[in-house]
Amino acid sequence: MAKLGGVKEVEGSANSVEINSLARYAVDDYNQKQNALLEFKKVVNAKQQVVAGTIYYITLEVIDGGQKKVYEAKVWEKPWLNFKEVQEFKLIGDAPSDSTA
Repeated sequence: MAKLGGVKEVEGSANSVEINSLARYAVDDYNQKQNALLEFKKVVNAKQQVVAGTIYYITLEVIDGGQKKVYEAKVWEKPWLNFKEVQEFKLIGDAPSDSTA
């Protein structure tokens, strides 16, 4: 079990169904709020922090107008309340050109 308040890496996050689901949720939330058309590509990295629920810090790759971009999403989840909220979604930069699909 994760230590309360500590931020730690999520092992196997790039292949986690749960982390991928949260990343897609963050992209969909951003697209809806910003009237954007980002297309989820993959999870690059994820960390989690146990609070009243769990905050996930997810680094993800998207396609934005044909260009690969890297974003960071901060998603707060309380599964027992069926609560999920994107607290932050920001552009980090262009994805490395060697990251092929």
